[in-house]
Amino acid sequence: VQLQASGGGLVQAGDSLRLSCAASRCTFSNYGMGWFRQATGKEREFVAAVTWSGGSTYYSDSAKGRFTISRDNARNTAYLQMNSLKPEDTATYYCEAQTGLATRSWSDYQYWGQGTQVTVSS
Repeated sequence: VQLQASGGGLVQAGDSLRLSCAASRCTFSNYGMGWFRQATGKEREFVAAVTWSGGSTYYSDSAKGRFTISRDNARNTAYLQMNSLKPEDTATYYCEAQTGLATRSWSDYQYWGQGTQVTVSS
């Protein structure tokens, strides 16, 4: 499984970004997908996850109401729509894949790619 995250950038507080995670070398619909982030000097933290079908989604408290995770199995791509961005959202964002479920613990995921940097200025 290869994962490639993209869509990060430098934005101002209140702006929106949509991150994409393109998967290859796998049957994408077999995997639950998660987005995690890691700010400088901090541990990686859960942001959002979606089950293989897209039927169930999960969010951290900080993401709930502002971020939306989705997936398009036909395009082998997962997305994270981020609205009302805040400076505290600044981090490197990683997409991760695991067989079966979609959980909140990054250690449950077997695959991840290089992250994409999101920087939110105040």
